[in-house]
Amino acid sequence: MGTPLNPRSPLQVTLTATPNEVTRGETVRLRADSSERGVTYEWHVSGGSLARWANTDDEVVWDTSGTEAGMETATVRVTDRQHKRTSEQSTDVRVRIPVIDGRRASLSVHLEPAGLARTDSQALWTAIRNSSESLGFGEYQDFIDLVLCRSSQGLDRESRLLRAEGRAELKAVGKGSTLPYPDVDAYWLLKTATEAFMRLRCGILVDPRRPGEPFEGIDLSEEQHRYQDGPVTQDEIETMWRAFIEPIPQDPKFYTLPYFARILDGLRDVPVRGASKFGFPCDAILRYKLTHPCLIELLWNYWEEESLLVQSMIEISRRFQNMRRSVEPDPLAHLEIAPLLPLANLLWGYIQDDQHRLSVARRAYEYDHHYGITLIGRAVPRLRGADSRSKFLEAFHSLLKLCTTFFTQADDMTVTPDGFPVLNGLKEVHLLLTEGQHNQYGDLPWTARQEMLMQQWLLARPEMRSFLPARAMVAYPEPWMGTVDVMKKLQGWTDTPTLHFHNLAAFGERILLSIRFGDWNSVIERDEAANWARYWRAEIQGYIHAYRATTGVDLTSDRLDVTMPAVHLWRRTERQAAGAGRRRAAIGGAVGAGAGMAGRRMRRTPPSGRPY
Repeated sequence: MGTPLNPRSPLQVTLTATPNEVTRGETVRLRADSSERGVTYEWHVSGGSLARWANTDDEVVWDTSGTEAGMETATVRVTDRQHKRTSEQSTDVRVRIPVIDGRRASLSVHLEPAGLARTDSQALWTAIRNSSESLGFGEYQDFIDLVLCRSSQGLDRESRLLRAEGRAELKAVGKGSTLPYPDVDAYWLLKTATEAFMRLRCGILVDPRRPGEPFEGIDLSEEQHRYQDGPVTQDEIETMWRAFIEPIPQDPKFYTLPYFARILDGLRDVPVRGASKFGFPCDAILRYKLTHPCLIELLWNYWEEESLLVQSMIEISRRFQNMRRSVEPDPLAHLEIAPLLPLANLLWGYIQDDQHRLSVARRAYEYDHHYGITLIGRAVPRLRGADSRSKFLEAFHSLLKLCTTFFTQADDMTVTPDGFPVLNGLKEVHLLLTEGQHNQYGDLPWTARQEMLMQQWLLARPEMRSFLPARAMVAYPEPWMGTVDVMKKLQGWTDTPTLHFHNLAAFGERILLSIRFGDWNSVIERDEAANWARYWRAEIQGYIHAYRATTGVDLTSDRLDVTMPAVHLWRRTERQAAGAGRRRAAIGGAVGAGAGMAGRRMRRTPPSGRPY
């Protein structure tokens, strides 16, 4: 563009549109050619939107998505501010509206996620999630309240059926259960009802003749969101379930999960025939476990224990027996439970039954056997485990990191996410989980789940909340959480909310169950792993967030963390206790000589630290 010879000459501008006839939704390139330098351009169009072309002002792109049918106008105003000259040019572009089946229609363009292909194993994940929810505290509290607390009057039909179902199972359990202590009927009923609840709710039925039982009560709207490849019905899920399960090699009349079928295929001499559900011969027990696998994971107990649920009950039990703490002042000094309240007799039975509960050390050994992690604290002895999964934490955290990379790819609609890294991570975690699936596996997690469900129910009782009142404005999803948070505040333990530990327990259990009981060693297609990551995305990202909130470690970081979570929790608690000690010392020093004795008493009180 040249320099003007005469500043008073008219400002020359040429406007071009390429193309000048389009279908609505397409773009037009607008260019203004001026004979001057140092001019500014101002663009206007009668509809749609504009965007700059490259880094110049004399060219723009016109998106015609918002235009009407017919002729549309584009206008450019060019201003030479130095010589106070302005020129305006316009051009017309014909916009067509697409016609479909003789009718004018709007043009909509969008991208769809790539790599979606439904697999039969998704039915197993639906069954796992449904089983996990049926074992939740809300379901358990309703069951126990129906058995222990409510009369039959005013119950709806569903509650009456639940009560009848629970009573029938109670009779079966109660015949072989008793406690050698007097005046513990209420506690005995609580313990028996908890075992009955576990028998009714733990696990799924593997039977192609009754494919609907594992999916009873599922939320189809939630499943629609998780399947992602289109609408899904319960009939379709049941069809996938029938295609997924396999007959037991030793007895094809019965079916089991493909993982179990693969194990039994190499153990042809193992009998699985039997006459009854709970009777002898012993092979009936094996058949029942194969056709009714109990879907619980010990990781749930680990994170609930790290939330200090168990330790809260230990402190309440000690105070109930009039045991004073060595540290002053005793935060539970005014805990008094009247004998007229039901909780008093329940706690009496709970304490009498203490010798029959799992010890902290026994659970710690099993955490080490399953996952290579353990507890740290004063009540945990030095462990000398015979078999530890030292590589599990590295493999599990690596899988979670691979999932975050997969999610980033999946969110980019122009990229087909690669499921092979996730598949390799699943194979590694599955191998380590099944290596620890021996000896006490099954029985100890079952017992630990019963005991902690009972502790949660006791802590959620109204009588308990009367002297350990939770913060009224915190919307706890389960009532026992507020009691534990209050106890941690009184005792000077960790200030991390119990909710984060509970999320780790619930999300971690579902993730590991889907890995443990999946037949991952026989999977070679990436679609299976891609579907797994998509289905469990909420739990995976929820676990990653809760882990950062409790330990301070970001699992999405490129630096892989393999330190036991108990170590991180110990360090955070020590830093918290040290900070509290410095604050107490500062307060004591500020009291002055007149109140020096009180200040010295405050400084002599050591921080509580980890409660174990």
